[in-house]
Amino acid sequence: MPFYLRAGKRLAKRATEITIQFKQPPQLLFKGQSGSCKELQPNLITMRIQPDEGISLRFGAKVPSPNMEICPVIMDFNYAEAFGKSSANGYERLLLDAMLGDATLFAHRDGVEATWTLLTPILEQWAASKPKGFPNYASGTWGPESGDELLARDGRAWRKL
Repeated sequence: MPFYLRAGKRLAKRATEITIQFKQPPQLLFKGQSGSCKELQPNLITMRIQPDEGISLRFGAKVPSPNMEICPVIMDFNYAEAFGKSSANGYERLLLDAMLGDATLFAHRDGVEATWTLLTPILEQWAASKPKGFPNYASGTWGPESGDELLARDGRAWRKL
């Protein structure tokens, strides 16, 4: 089961989501479609973490007609539309917890110090020897070309957001 993660600070859009794309069946029952839905699309489950919290399902449904035609339909739940407001973002939640004195979501000092003990030698090594061929990307794009090439080797492509 391949698992792909794309992350960056200056990508084309600010979004945090998880998408599960289902495989196409080995034998398509509705080949050679006509009408408005020419291409059968894979089924998706998308969980949007931020900025528009919600979940959506995209799946193929038979068009009510005598023709054998499948079109994608989308079922969408949006937190703000359903409840009239959006949940607080992570920074708002942390600031409120700090003001209330609730340290549940904060890292303990011992853990932070242990992490820095492990990571400091790595950071020092990186600073001493600059990486060669680092796959950087221009601000406002969807990442380095090597990310697209990685998926293309498996016959896949990133989902457009």
